[in-house]
Amino acid sequence: MAKAAKSLYVCQACGASSPRWAGKCPGCGEWNTLAEETDAGPPPGSGITRASKGKAVKLGTLAGGADEAPRFTTGMAELDRVTGGGIVPGSALLIGGEPGIGKSTLLLQLSASLARAGRRAIYFSGEEATAQVRLRAERLGLASAPVALAAETNLANILATLDAGAKPDLVVVDSIQTLWSDELDAAPGTVSQVRAATQSLIRYAKLEGAALLLVGHVTKDGQIAGPKVVEHMVDCVLSFEGDRGHPFRILRATKNRFGATDEIGVFEMVQQGLREVANPSELFLGDRESSVPGAAVFAGMEGTRPILVEIQALVAPSQLGTPRRAVVGWDSNRLSMILAVLEARCGISLAQHDVYLNVAGGLKITEPAADLAVASALLSSFSGIALPVQRVSFGEISLSGAVRTSAHTALRLKEAKKLGFIEAMIPAGGETGGDASNMSLTRLQHLKDLADPLRPCD
Repeated sequence: MAKAAKSLYVCQACGASSPRWAGKCPGCGEWNTLAEETDAGPPPGSGITRASKGKAVKLGTLAGGADEAPRFTTGMAELDRVTGGGIVPGSALLIGGEPGIGKSTLLLQLSASLARAGRRAIYFSGEEATAQVRLRAERLGLASAPVALAAETNLANILATLDAGAKPDLVVVDSIQTLWSDELDAAPGTVSQVRAATQSLIRYAKLEGAALLLVGHVTKDGQIAGPKVVEHMVDCVLSFEGDRGHPFRILRATKNRFGATDEIGVFEMVQQGLREVANPSELFLGDRESSVPGAAVFAGMEGTRPILVEIQALVAPSQLGTPRRAVVGWDSNRLSMILAVLEARCGISLAQHDVYLNVAGGLKITEPAADLAVASALLSSFSGIALPVQRVSFGEISLSGAVRTSAHTALRLKEAKKLGFIEAMIPAGGETGGDASNMSLTRLQHLKDLADPLRPCD
């Protein structure tokens, strides 16, 4: 007599399991996330049985050369940049992003590009019918590309299809949350189904040498939905970001076993799909207005790529008891720190003013080197004095008011010079290299050196 399957309650947020239901997850503390699932054994296609006996494996040493992982280019330079030079055969990539941001469009363009280059690409759509995918392909001008297409969510059917035909170079699954296995007594999208589908597909990719690209839904907090173990299982995690009000899209690598992390690719959403942006600095600075107080240009770094972006600030007298602090594209806590340093170290108080800060173009900035550009924009708006149009700024501000050195100074100045900027406000330390020989450099040791010329007249 077969042993009855064991029933467990699994948290849909963190994957923790409990023998009985509870309102609060014992693992992550989230409420109402435990769902009943049946432990039916190992995932399908894993090759694991409960009675399987292990065998000894060959052990090696740490000595020996490390060969460069083989790659194939995708035909999309921005995607190749993010993945570290191309896609590695046998690797698994997970891409997440908000609904409607353009994930399916990007993957359809990628599949068509590889198919036209003579590689075999298979696209499994779990959310759209084949007719809907064909309509998108026709709108993007990709209908003639020899992409193998199927609308399927059954994991066993997908694995059988992959084994039946010629070995593919790329397998796209859109999305992993829609797949289900009849060997598991759980609904599609639950922790056990997502984990089993991911493990089975990754095992196929490793054995056959096919690149696997999975689409993952995101939660309201912007995190990829499902168990965190999925992000650990894949080789590369890509985040597709963007603002619905702007046509720009940012593809960012948050994990990459075959390349650098924090590398970004920039795309523009147009009628024909996603268009690659070779020089994003010109795009982000294209609509600048001259001689407007409160605008400063920041020379930032995204991975190995220097990007120039405009930071806009508006400081206005407040009629509220607690003035407003609104930030778009930057850390609101860091803005509070800059305002406190301006008051404590420079004697400039904005406690009775509303402060609005915006990073133009929808880009999100995380590096501390933006402190000096933010302070310049705030002081310019507060004093009503416009900053020179051809000036860039970068540098980290400490709590003492000192301006600290930022990395990649030479690359930032080289990009600024290429775009026609002739002035730069930079930290006192740091090597500039020979690329800034024709630029006027103002080195700042303390925030007072910036605040005194922009101090409002009484």
